[in-house]
Amino acid sequence: MLMQNLETEPVIDGLKSQANISARLERLPITRQVFWARNIIGAATFFDGYTVIAIAYAMPVLAKEWNLTATQIGMILSFGYLGQLLGAVFFGWLAERIGRMKVLTFTILLFVAMDVACLFAWSAGSMILFRFLQGIGTGGEVPVASAYVNELIGSKKRGKFFLLYEVMFLLGLVGAGIIGYLLVPIYGWKAMFVVGLVPATILIPLRFFLFESPRWLASKGRLQEADRIVTRLENSVLKAGKQLAPAVEVPQIEQPKGAQGWRELFHGMYFKRSMVIWAMWFGAYMVANGLITWLPTLYRQHFNLPLDTSLAYGFITSGAGVVAAVICALLIDKFGRRRWYMGALFLAALPLSILALTGATSPMQILLLAGLGYALVQTVTFSLYLYSAELYPTRLRALGTGLGSAWLRLGSATGPLVVGLTVSSVGVHYVFGIFAGILVITGCITALFAIETKGRILEELSP
Repeated sequence: MLMQNLETEPVIDGLKSQANISARLERLPITRQVFWARNIIGAATFFDGYTVIAIAYAMPVLAKEWNLTATQIGMILSFGYLGQLLGAVFFGWLAERIGRMKVLTFTILLFVAMDVACLFAWSAGSMILFRFLQGIGTGGEVPVASAYVNELIGSKKRGKFFLLYEVMFLLGLVGAGIIGYLLVPIYGWKAMFVVGLVPATILIPLRFFLFESPRWLASKGRLQEADRIVTRLENSVLKAGKQLAPAVEVPQIEQPKGAQGWRELFHGMYFKRSMVIWAMWFGAYMVANGLITWLPTLYRQHFNLPLDTSLAYGFITSGAGVVAAVICALLIDKFGRRRWYMGALFLAALPLSILALTGATSPMQILLLAGLGYALVQTVTFSLYLYSAELYPTRLRALGTGLGSAWLRLGSATGPLVVGLTVSSVGVHYVFGIFAGILVITGCITALFAIETKGRILEELSP
C-alpha cells in the first residue's frame, strides 16, 4: 500500500524539474544510504586531517636522519599547503563540470598514492614533490566532499548532520598527534605514513557504494539519473515503515543574468557573499592556526617548560577545540549560523585581550585563556565549509567552497608569520592583542554583511 502511494503521488514526477528533485530531497529523513554516504566521505575527511598534520610529527626525526636545513624543512611543510591551495581551486572548478563522485574518487586515489610515495622518499626534493602532489589531492577532496554532503540533506537537519561529519577532520588532526607521540619515537618517521594507509585501504572499496549528488545531476539536466537516485532513497524510507510528507516545491527563481561560470562569484548577490566568506576564512584561520602552532613553542622557549609538558598543553588546547566543535555541531541549527559566528568571534577576542593587557605572565594563564579563545574560534573555522556551501547555488557550490578554502591556506600561513614578526620585534603579549583585533574586525564584517541560512532550502538561498 505504501509503495502504491509512492507510485501514484502526483508530486513524484521526478522528470519535471530541478526544483522537484530538491523538494523530494527536502522531505526525506536521514536514510540509511545517506547516513553511510556521509560516514564514508567522513572517513576520507579523517584521512585528510591526518595527512595534513602527519608531516609535522614526522619532521623532528626526519630532519635529523636526512640532515635537513631549516630552508628544506620549511619547503617540505609549505609545499603541502601550496598543493592544497591549488587543489581546492582546480578540483572545485572540475567538480562543477564532471560531478562530485568522479572528482572525489580521483582526489582520494591521489593522496593515498602520494602517502605511499612518501614512504619511499629518498631526499628533501622527493619529499617536497610528493607532499605537493598529496596536498593537491587533500585540498581538492575537502571542499568537494563538503559540497556533496550538503547536497544530500534537507534544510532542517543540515547543520547538525554536516558538522558531525566535519568533526572527522578534527579527529584526524588529533589522531595524528596521538600516533606521532606514541609511535614515531619508537618506529621512526615512516610510522606516520604507514598508519595513515590503514583507513585509506578500507575507504577505497567503500567509495563504490556511493552515488552521485542528485542535486548536481538535476542542475546538469540529467533528471532521469537524479530521479532514480531519489526514488531509491524514497523507497528505502517507505520500506522502513515511515511515511513521506508531501513534497513542497520551492518556486523556481530565474537564474541571475550577467556573468557565468567562475565570474558569477564576483557578480550580483554572490559578490558580497564571496567577500564575506573570504574574510571569515582568512581571519578565523589566521588566529586559530597561529595559536595552535605557536603555543607549544611558547611554553617551551619562553617559559622553559619540559618538552612533554609543552606538548601536553598543546594537546589540551586541541582537545578543547574538538569539544567546542561538537557542541557547535549539536546547537548551530538552533542558534543559526550568523548569530553563532558573531558570538564566537567577539567572545574569543575577550580572553585574548585579557592576555594582551595583563602581559601573559604565566603558562597556566595562557593555557586557560588562549585555550578558551582557540576553542571558540575553532567552532567558526570547522563550520565554514557548511556555511560556504550554503551561500552558493549547485552550479557554483564546489567552486565557491574551494576558492573560499584557499583563503584558509593563506590565513593559516599568515598566522605563524605574524607571530614570528611580533614576538621578535615587540613582545609575546602583543600577539594576543593583534589576534584579538583581527577577531573583532572579522566579527564586525560578519555582523554587517553575513546572511542567515538556518533552516532555508539551498535552492531558496541561492537561485
